[in-house]
Amino acid sequence: MSTALPTFDDVVAASERLRGVAHRTPVMTSTTADAIAGANVFFKAENYQRMGAFKFRGGYNAIAKLTPEQRAKGVLTFSSGNHAQAIALASKLQGVKATIIMPLDAPAAKRAATEGYGGTVVTYDRYKEDRAAVAKRMQAETGATLIPPYDHADVISGQGTAAKELFEEVGDLDYLFVCLGGGGLLAGSALSAAALSPSCQVFGVEPEAGNDGQQSLRAGKIVTIPTPKSIADGALTTYLGDLTFPIIQDKVKDILTVSDAQLVTTLKFFAERMKMVVEPTGCLAAAAVLQKVHPVAGARVGVIISGGNVDLKAYGEFLAG
Repeated sequence: MSTALPTFDDVVAASERLRGVAHRTPVMTSTTADAIAGANVFFKAENYQRMGAFKFRGGYNAIAKLTPEQRAKGVLTFSSGNHAQAIALASKLQGVKATIIMPLDAPAAKRAATEGYGGTVVTYDRYKEDRAAVAKRMQAETGATLIPPYDHADVISGQGTAAKELFEEVGDLDYLFVCLGGGGLLAGSALSAAALSPSCQVFGVEPEAGNDGQQSLRAGKIVTIPTPKSIADGALTTYLGDLTFPIIQDKVKDILTVSDAQLVTTLKFFAERMKMVVEPTGCLAAAAVLQKVHPVAGARVGVIISGGNVDLKAYGEFLAG
């Protein structure tokens, strides 16, 4: 795997590979959201992406760049859900075998979808085992190519195409808020923002219980935390990547956090006001804007909704709570 940092040129190349394959997802607006924020808010709805999340972009782009020899040996990854589904679907579309290492407590709907796309699921205990170590062992046994969820140049480049489309559609923005787990989406989005709207301030938003990114930015180095517990299951990472962190450090203004209660309030807003199903992780960036974690009054604001893959039983409980 290359250790070179991706550039916006890589994002542009990824967008060409994804043309006609990934959905160009809609940019949604809401007069109610604008009134709450006191700003013009543009939601890039990646919950309408193939397999229900932005992860398809990076997964497909990474597999599309494999050599014939690598394709023959298959791919391997680890993920709590959305990257798992992305790799499973992208592999199926390109005729490549995929094995996905998933935590035992991953949402049932995400595991079922991953298997439905043809991925072979291997489980591990996220509170007792290191997923990277499990992956390394399996990679040694199979010779498969490891495509991690975020710390991979081709994954980062693919994820950056979502923000690229947003800027192409709405023009310059004052702020861009992006959900943050391991940093693939945030790093890719920051590359697009720097190239297409240089004055735009980019903010990452992560769960309050899992603020490793915020700590890392403050410390000037990657900080590792214990496995957090939050309803934002797609952002329960314990550290940023060696590729994602330097991009974030260079191009991201700050990293904010939101609570689980704020995520539920935002999830309900999307359901009631915008008639959209958004998973808790997908609500991170929007929660920072709609719950006024950072002031945006009078500004043009971009928000990336990262996904909509939520277990229906859990979703019903969120709405009823």
